[in-house]
Amino acid sequence: MMALFDSHCHIDFEQFNDDRDDVFARMRDAGVTRLVAVSVELEQTPRLIDLVESHYGVWFSVGVHPNHGVDHEPTVDQLCKLAGHEKCVAIGESGMDFFRANVDPKTQEQRFRTHIRAAHAVNKPVIVHMRDADDATLRILKEENIAGCGGIMHCFSSTCKAARQALDMGMSISFSGNVTFKRNDELRNIATQIPEDSILIETDAPYLAPVPMRGKRNEPAFVKHVAECIAEVRGISVEHLADITTANALKRFQLI
Repeated sequence: MMALFDSHCHIDFEQFNDDRDDVFARMRDAGVTRLVAVSVELEQTPRLIDLVESHYGVWFSVGVHPNHGVDHEPTVDQLCKLAGHEKCVAIGESGMDFFRANVDPKTQEQRFRTHIRAAHAVNKPVIVHMRDADDATLRILKEENIAGCGGIMHCFSSTCKAARQALDMGMSISFSGNVTFKRNDELRNIATQIPEDSILIETDAPYLAPVPMRGKRNEPAFVKHVAECIAEVRGISVEHLADITTANALKRFQLI
């Protein structure tokens, strides 16, 4: 049976409170053997730790989403301390988001730089959120030498040019359920051009359920549909796509 790795989900969110054990069971049945539960606020760290300590094949990240309002901005020392847990594999998600802009751009930028500097300090990759902010995000990644710690362009939905720039900095490109959407021919085309050693897959659950599950709550089991879509457009078997994306995730998160 193929082994899939959901490189980005939010399985600790309240949307799963009523059936989280069933979600994990369906995940295993679908061949999804590993996942990373990604942070959007530091306050959720205790419940993420509880989650990863009670489930095999589950890791977590530490970070603050670019559009998450906080009373106090995270510091490098604070992020590093929280990232000291043995099952913390990344810093983030952080980045730049000008689509909603609930947090002003200057604050987003400083927050993003703080996350990257923490990632350098603990030698863990950064999970990058980029929405309607390509120029700013890529500029900051270059200025902060993202190549030194590595990173993942989470739920990639931008241009081929942006993907190339991120790849040139040694980053991984992760595709979510939106790659399956009917209107996203351009994104599927980009998915055919990512080198085998740089591509990841994710759900971003509970959001962005892929075809044929659109309109439902997304969950880790559905990452198989992302894998099937990308395998089809790349002209390879889904088993091979599962093999390379799992190997890439294990390497990126320093689990091998």
